[in-house]
Amino acid sequence: MKTFSIAIGSDHAGFAYKAALVAALLADGHTVRDMGTYSDAPCDYPDFIRPVAVAVANGDYQRGIVLGGSGNGEAIVANRIKGVRCGLCWNEQVAIWNRSHNDGNVLSLGQRTVTEAEALKITRTWLATEFEGGRHMARIQKIDAV
Repeated sequence: MKTFSIAIGSDHAGFAYKAALVAALLADGHTVRDMGTYSDAPCDYPDFIRPVAVAVANGDYQRGIVLGGSGNGEAIVANRIKGVRCGLCWNEQVAIWNRSHNDGNVLSLGQRTVTEAEALKITRTWLATEFEGGRHMARIQKIDAV
């Protein structure tokens, strides 16, 4: 299995899954930087999601993972950063499409929408899936040109 350097961040509503994912990713051999939040105390998700997206866009980390209650706001914040292609994934098939068709470099997950076991399966599938290139490359270039 290929390993990655991964930046990960969440708000309070994604904190429990983030902690579980960090442990699993480290056990799988990935390098992980937890960019917060560090508790389930209420907080504002942009404060923790934006640094993940910037770190991926700058090339400091190969992949990013962001978590919240639904994952929607987190995906919106991440996608505001040029060079980030964040997908909100709620099952393994969507994770495959995010990587294979969109060359997704940030994964968004909602703690209130999937089980912890599903979140781990989605994450592992997303990390294992390669970008297909080909017909998808011109679309990625158009996305990145915006």
